Amino acid sequence: MIGDGHTAALVGRDGSIDWLCLPRFDSGSIVPWVTRRDGTLFAIAGPDTLELHTPVRTHGEKLTSRADFEIGAGERVPFVLNYRPSHAPVQPAIDAEQTLAQTERQWLDWSGRCRFACRWQEPVLRSLLTLKALIYQPTGGIVAAPTTSLPEQPGGERNWDYRYCWLRDATFTLNALLLAGYTQEAVAWQDWLLRAVAGSPADMQILYSVTGARRLAETELAWLPGYLQAAPVRIGNAAAEQFQLDVYGEVMDTLHLARAAGQTLQPHAWGIQRALLDFLEHHWHAPDEGIWEVRGPRRHFTHSKVMAWVAFDRGVKAVERYGLEGPVEAWRLIRDEIHAQVCATGFDVQRNSFVQHYGSQALDASLLLIPLVGFLPPDDPRVLATIAAIKRELVVDGLVLRYQSATASAVDGLPPGEGVFLPCSFWLADCLAVTGRRAEAEALFERLLALRNDVGLLSEEFDPRTGHMQGNFPQALSHMALVNTARLLSLPPHELDASSRKGERLATAQVAP
Repeated sequence: MIGDGHTAALVGRDGSIDWLCLPRFDSGSIVPWVTRRDGTLFAIAGPDTLELHTPVRTHGEKLTSRADFEIGAGERVPFVLNYRPSHAPVQPAIDAEQTLAQTERQWLDWSGRCRFACRWQEPVLRSLLTLKALIYQPTGGIVAAPTTSLPEQPGGERNWDYRYCWLRDATFTLNALLLAGYTQEAVAWQDWLLRAVAGSPADMQILYSVTGARRLAETELAWLPGYLQAAPVRIGNAAAEQFQLDVYGEVMDTLHLARAAGQTLQPHAWGIQRALLDFLEHHWHAPDEGIWEVRGPRRHFTHSKVMAWVAFDRGVKAVERYGLEGPVEAWRLIRDEIHAQVCATGFDVQRNSFVQHYGSQALDASLLLIPLVGFLPPDDPRVLATIAAIKRELVVDGLVLRYQSATASAVDGLPPGEGVFLPCSFWLADCLAVTGRRAEAEALFERLLALRNDVGLLSEEFDPRTGHMQGNFPQALSHMALVNTARLLSLPPHELDASSRKGERLATAQVAP
């Protein structure tokens, strides 16, 4: 993947783009009028213009611009494509060689500032580079993936637009950046987060655009056939309208991590956090759509309640550790009430496991986060039993499903058939590490690293039967999880054991010098 802080593209290892150009605007629905002037190709339609500068002679064929030419070893031919609003003046062509050299210097300089060293240095650095390429430089927002509608199920309808910023990714993102010493990007992400969630807590969304915009109406593009005929193709994401309790915990946990890492937050940050807790005090009892953004009925998801506990726990710690003001006694009582409810209702005694939602016996890989966020210590018998149940029932070819495929339709209202979920597989490796099974954790981690493609990238899901990645690509959450797992597995056993008992999210970063 290549990116410039504004957009991104997928390119082969050899850097080749077999050459033909099919410019289309408005998500492929508008064919522009193409003209040539002074050696430059112009594609114009309504408010949009593309300019193509190249010494190669192009020609039109079936509404496509093509070029047929020969090139010898060591020769280079530039193609410079520039966008501008159609009312703006023509832009001068950049010097392709000069710009390429500058770009290479910038990326080498950035990667050279990485301060996290471990035995898995190459995949960690590749993941960090991927996260950097997914940052929208003007605002600091990080998209979940640069693509839309790459199917999670071949030929199916699990096709979503991931070109947005999810609050759920915030802690994982901040941790990965701080861990490697990229404080500038970490601060930009924090600032984006505070801008995005500012306003009434009742209006907080689970995802936003890279600018922080909230209107992300989901639309199906019927004129596009979809990748390998997987339809519909969607832009926008209706999950922005869902109620998901866990994101309140993620925001509180992110800002707690920032303070713990010595970051200076904006003066109004604590005011926003207090407002979130005031809202959550009256709404944590409610059912929600949960971490997997189900399009079925709302339920009392166990993971959602755990993250509501995290929100109040981090609020209490902000008062205790940093001298911030707040109704800490009330927050302690709510924290204890949530904890007691989850342990009583979210744990099935007969099954000897935490369950996906209250009243269910179904498993869910999000339960692996229970010890990782500090809700219970890793050696708690209920945690160990839940990990064992997930290993027994949700693992396929050594990798983890989000939930049982047999119950998928009942859970999310969509046809079953998705692949294993790579972030959940990293979470299992984390759980194995913190429960003293380091060799097993490392073996799973190495298995996951082996799934990366030839340029080190991961999607969100994987089909063990075909060996194909599934879903939008590359997936930020998978690469964040990779970095965090590398961090855990790099800790000496005594430090890992000590961090496991802090009652906070594990694998949290210390700011690199």
